[in-house]
Formats: sequence, C-alpha cells, structure tokens
Amino acid sequence: MHRPAVSGGAVMSRVLLVGQAPGDKEPVLGRPFAWTAGRTLFRWFEESCGMDEAAFRASVYMAAVCRCFPGKKATGGDRVPSREEIANCAVWLEAEFDLLKPQLVIPVGKLAIAQFIPCPSLVEIIGTSHRVRRAGRAIDLIPLPHPSGASPWPRMEPGKTLLGHAMRLIAAHPAFVAAKKRAPHPVGRDAL
Repeated sequence: MHRPAVSGGAVMSRVLLVGQAPGDKEPVLGRPFAWTAGRTLFRWFEESCGMDEAAFRASVYMAAVCRCFPGKKATGGDRVPSREEIANCAVWLEAEFDLLKPQLVIPVGKLAIAQFIPCPSLVEIIGTSHRVRRAGRAIDLIPLPHPSGASPWPRMEPGKTLLGHAMRLIAAHPAFVAAKKRAPHPVGRDAL
C-alpha cells in the first residue's frame, strides 16, 4: 500500500459511502473518488438524487475498505487489496461505525459490498436493500456497482436498470433525505 491515506473529511452524517481503496490520483488530489470513477459516481447522484458533488461531499461521510492506494498490477489497472491489507485497515471503518452510527451504508463495488454481505454477483445485489447488523446496530445497506470506466456493467443491461433501482432506493431513504436537506446549497445570482 502506498501512502498517504485518503480521507473524505470530517462529515457528521448518518449516511456512509464505502469504496474499495483510493486510486493513484486520489492521494495527490487529497480526496476519495477524485478522478474518473468519481465523476461517474457523482453524476449518478446528481442525476438520480439531485445532489451535486460539493453537496454530496459536505453531507455524506466517505470511507474505504483500505485507505491507501494499493498500487498497480503488472498488467495495468489498480491492484485489489489483499485480505491482510483489508484486515489491517478494518479498525478504521469499525471506529467510523462507532462514531457515526450510520443508518444507511452505500458500499461501492464488489470488494466493499463483500465486507457487509455475500456478493455472488452484482445482478443479485444491485438494486436491492438489505437490513444488516454492524457494530451492534441495524443498518440499511444499498450497494452500488463500481463506477470505474473499466467496467461496462453499469452501462449495459441489466446493470443499467439495476443501478437505477439502487439510486431510487438511496434517494428515498430517510437518512439520505435528511443528509440532502442539510447539504449546503450554492447561491446563484437568481437566489439573490
């Protein structure tokens, strides 16, 4: 794993988004989902939930299974963190659960989803809501596919339809509705 660790910042929220690990651009830019996958992820939230990137970052706590960039594979692409690396970073996510007491968790990608529920295939998981126990609390889990450009799954059927179902579930969840209400709203010239 390559330092520095990447954090979404100190956002008190009952909504927790959990990614896999930062890519190579995130440590340089100092925030999670800061590059191509982030543009796709935030477009999903803006189009489906009416929340732009700035409002999302200000009102949803963003974490990851592993906090440091795992490096590249010899064949290109980011290396998937090992079980040992995941176990070494688990203390951070557990501490965030204890502190935030989230009501809604949005795991992004198979590795993040698998930290909460079995993920035999995205077709079986995306577009569904799950009630799970974590850190002694019941939470709602609404998984999303990874927004990486390397994966065509969210852009083709049935992924496209299932992603739409998942985004509607998130948009309607009471914790997300409350986070959206607390999000800062940009002041444009029309609002003055």
